[in-house]
Amino acid sequence: EEIKPKKAQNAFLEHYDLAVLSRKLATIHTDSPVELDREKARVHDLYTQETYEFFKELEFKNFLSRFQDKGEQVKAEEAFQKVEELDLAEEIFQKAEEKEEIGLEVLEEGDSFLGLALSWEEDGKISVYGFLPQGFLTRDYLMEKAADLCGYGKMVASLDIKAMLRHMDIREHTAMFDAGIAAYLLNPLKSQYTYDDIAKEYLGEILPAKEDLIGKLTYLKAAKDEAGEQEVVKSICYMAYVALKARKPLLEALEDTGMKKLFTDIEMPLLFTLSDMEKEGIRVNAKELKEYGEKLQVRIEELEKKIWEEAGEEFNINSPKQLGVILFEKMKLPGGKKTKTGYSTAADVLEKLAPDHQIVADILEYRQLAKLKSTYADGLANYIDEGGRIHSTFNQTITATGRISSTEPNLQNIPIRTELGRLLRKVFIPKDGYVFLDADYSQIELRVLAHMSGDEKLIQAYREAQDIHRITASQVFHVPFDQVTPLQRRNAKAVNFGIVYGISSFGLSQDLSITRKEAAKYIEDYFKTYPKIKGFLDGLVKQAKEQGYVSTMFGRRRPVPELKSSNFMQRSFGERVAMNSPIQGTAADIIKIAMNRVSRRLREENLKSKLILQVHDELLIETAKEEEPRVAAILEEEMKGAADLSVALEVDMHTGENWYEAK
Repeated sequence: EEIKPKKAQNAFLEHYDLAVLSRKLATIHTDSPVELDREKARVHDLYTQETYEFFKELEFKNFLSRFQDKGEQVKAEEAFQKVEELDLAEEIFQKAEEKEEIGLEVLEEGDSFLGLALSWEEDGKISVYGFLPQGFLTRDYLMEKAADLCGYGKMVASLDIKAMLRHMDIREHTAMFDAGIAAYLLNPLKSQYTYDDIAKEYLGEILPAKEDLIGKLTYLKAAKDEAGEQEVVKSICYMAYVALKARKPLLEALEDTGMKKLFTDIEMPLLFTLSDMEKEGIRVNAKELKEYGEKLQVRIEELEKKIWEEAGEEFNINSPKQLGVILFEKMKLPGGKKTKTGYSTAADVLEKLAPDHQIVADILEYRQLAKLKSTYADGLANYIDEGGRIHSTFNQTITATGRISSTEPNLQNIPIRTELGRLLRKVFIPKDGYVFLDADYSQIELRVLAHMSGDEKLIQAYREAQDIHRITASQVFHVPFDQVTPLQRRNAKAVNFGIVYGISSFGLSQDLSITRKEAAKYIEDYFKTYPKIKGFLDGLVKQAKEQGYVSTMFGRRRPVPELKSSNFMQRSFGERVAMNSPIQGTAADIIKIAMNRVSRRLREENLKSKLILQVHDELLIETAKEEEPRVAAILEEEMKGAADLSVALEVDMHTGENWYEAK
């Protein structure tokens, strides 16, 4: 009775036996017969080769730095030389020209060029030279020398070739090796591919990471004082050292995993394609973008006042806590889920309430418009350069499935589900004398599924050029083809695409607003209609469990460690990943092949038109008006010919005076 609070008191009353057991388990027995020889426990010489290897295995980086002459870190640093004199720099670049294989690293942060490093092997040892932009060793001088080295046809290894290509006009036939992309293919689940990680994994060497050298500072800040500058040079040198030394082990690992062809034929050429796209950028009508933002602001303010009137008071609509109180306490709307920080006002919660409560529908519209304004109308304006163009960065090593991503800004995420979101595409315009030519694959993932599963019915439907969603509806819902209703077709479409993503009966029931029982019946009937698809998807999950990964048609691997999780939700996620990754990854590989082929053809035929944007299954070309027929033919030919499937790859193509019209 003396225990507070009441909850704890009740727990004791109801589970007193567990309290006694817990006390017993937590009691340390000080009278246990443990014998200790203190002399044997004494630490003597800690810094031995044996302890070095042990610390290396455990990644005790701070301890490793205390070893004076043991291990690879010291060996690597002994090979480093900072170059400050022009005569010495000329001599080193001359030597580099004579080497068949070099490591080359350029370090930049934002628009700031911070340095360059060169490495090569000589007499079984690797020599590394670090250059900072100072005195006669200017940025222009160093980048010109680097470009010359890349133009000689020698093997150039680097951790990030695309970063160098921003300042070089060299073509993809150049012998180059990107260690970062190789490491990504071998393990696509990591968030970054740093020199110290690659060294540990493929060279068995523990090197100090960037954070060990300069702490939490950026390279730019560290370079501003003499001590930090030395560490920056050291860091660039490590990059060039690792890129060169890890090339062969990485190539061997790619060969062993069956991904060498994927690396050499798809990913490496793609570097140059993406680099060209980044340099070209896309033109934006800044005036129209500003007007678009102003229109959004007017509607946002209208909604704000309306929501306050409906709520009966003013509050911060952007505050989930305040919004939760208004909706679920003051207005007593159903479905309130209280969390530690208040009521959940997540989109899935509000979307269920929106049809019956106008204030919730208004809040969802408010949120959508606020995001459009902040992320796009305001956000994009910050990226427009003096020439009126935006230069996004296209990333090859971000997604586990192999899809390309876009950042700073993200041009792949511009909303298309609502008309207001689609209208944003109107601000993207071609330069004078040009039009936009837009092409995207029709149902590429379903076509990949048909090919990889070998399901005769699905293949036949595509070969007969039938409406795949209508024929699925006809067979799943057992109605004649010409009597399928729009709702049945829409539901069949959800099932078709849902199957590709390993959708569950719960997920489908949520998407279609039907019961789980009905959704389960839809899925069951779908697999009866296309029997080989079920076997194919089950086989993928089985393969992932046995091998630990699944593969695309082109050999790209996606590890699925989630299948070994003790958590049911994680395992279920792993099963969906196993089913979807080979399909989505194959589609990603195909669009990459198409991009490389289209870009190469435009260049080989000396056309002025340029590939400037890729959004998942869609390619956008800024096309000279007089070249439009030729470019359209190239797009169709190269996109359709990117892969040999048992069903044809189909392409939808449109032109326009802006991206909205072209799509």
